[in-house]
Amino acid sequence: MAAHCVSKVELSISCSNLLDKDVGSKSDPLCVLLQSVGDDKWSEVERTERVKNCQDPEFSTKLHIDYHFEKVQKLKFGVYDIDNKSVDLKDDDFLGGFECTLGQIVSSRKITRPLQLKAAKPAGKGTITVSEEVKDNRAVVMEVEAKNLDKKDMFGKSDPFLEFFKQEEDGKWQLVHRTEVIKNNLNPSWKKFMVSLHTFCSGDLNKPIKVSKGFYVQSDNNFYLHTVFQLEAQYSFLDYVMGGCQINFTVGIDFTGSNGDPRSPDSLHYLSPNGVNQYLSAIWSVGQVVQDYDTDKLFPAFGFGAQVPPNFQVSHEFPLNFNPNSPYCQGVQGIVDAYRMVLPQIRLYGPTNFSPIINHVTRIASGAAQQPNAAQYFVLLIITDGEITDLDQTRQSIVNSSKLPMSIIIVGVGEADFKAMEFLDGDNGVLKSVTGEPVARDIVQFVPFKQFASAPKEALAQSVLAEVPNQLVSYFKMRNMAPVNPPSPVK
Repeated sequence: MAAHCVSKVELSISCSNLLDKDVGSKSDPLCVLLQSVGDDKWSEVERTERVKNCQDPEFSTKLHIDYHFEKVQKLKFGVYDIDNKSVDLKDDDFLGGFECTLGQIVSSRKITRPLQLKAAKPAGKGTITVSEEVKDNRAVVMEVEAKNLDKKDMFGKSDPFLEFFKQEEDGKWQLVHRTEVIKNNLNPSWKKFMVSLHTFCSGDLNKPIKVSKGFYVQSDNNFYLHTVFQLEAQYSFLDYVMGGCQINFTVGIDFTGSNGDPRSPDSLHYLSPNGVNQYLSAIWSVGQVVQDYDTDKLFPAFGFGAQVPPNFQVSHEFPLNFNPNSPYCQGVQGIVDAYRMVLPQIRLYGPTNFSPIINHVTRIASGAAQQPNAAQYFVLLIITDGEITDLDQTRQSIVNSSKLPMSIIIVGVGEADFKAMEFLDGDNGVLKSVTGEPVARDIVQFVPFKQFASAPKEALAQSVLAEVPNQLVSYFKMRNMAPVNPPSPVK
């Protein structure tokens, strides 16, 4: 089951050079935040206070909104001159506004845009600064061992475990952590564990804790408990993205013969009269979300399994723009344009090898992994009809990739059973290479496109991208890397 990354973000709003709509005094501005609910409809989220007689307001009321990485969250900011006590804004003068996505705000941390009036010149500027809602991101890290435990079992040694409790406001004790059980050991040493400070003691280091309070606890039977206690920061996906981590997006497209002749309406590469197919729909759906987190919007796009000009040799890693020195497309639209351009110039062939394109991104991610900071993460989208030929090599490529800052998304188009893709996903067990080496992290997410045939167009991206935030955090946590610009510590 996909784990949705939901955080509250806090937006600070300020404006400059607002229009003056009041006679004899300056405007009394208020800013309202609306979120798109689809079909050109908008729902109000929150609004700021009204600032009297001010053309350069800095609103003290912060606006709060739930953040979802896997969605394109379209926002609209509107500034109004408030001259009455009515909550309805229809009877107030509109001073200007602008639209953007929450992803754009989060990845930039601060954006400034001209405020637009309908069919008019810019009417001042609006600035939005974002921060994750204030939280204590510290965690308790503990290593515990005990000496001289009682022998409780009749035919063997004890099987000890520990439980930690915090005291609630009503004086009752609530369980916050239980260690694993260690079999037959009177001098056990439990695995190091981490619990958020909020869970462990409600963020209050002076709160009484049963069992773990103090470094040595002694009982009547000379039993000693030794505890090593430390605090560590637990960084969230937003901490990394807002701290400067770029998410680099690469696309790999299956041009093998099993897709069918692109000129035939039965082909998965056939472009319908309105110019789309399942491949393009997947690129648009995923790309529109990820592009907000990449500053230059230059995305490498490759094909595999086709005979390519001029010699029509089979290639498993050819750039859609036929420029190996610069395989980049400008934005998602650039990928779509390159796909449409290349389709009539190549011959669909085979076999279906995934490993060359995975290895291509792995090489780039490996270079980024040499840097001592959390500045780069890579997402590879592979779109395929599912007939994979190099399964063993692909398994090894994924195991190698799991040690690097990257995630792999596979979208299966057509009606195949996709058993091999589900195997690579690893949801039914840990994926291992042929030699038995397991993945260091779960980095593959597979979904069949047909599951979303009648779903809203946003549903595909929400499904395949939902695990990326946790995968990104798990990598940098594995490397013990803080964000490039960490959030200010909680006071």
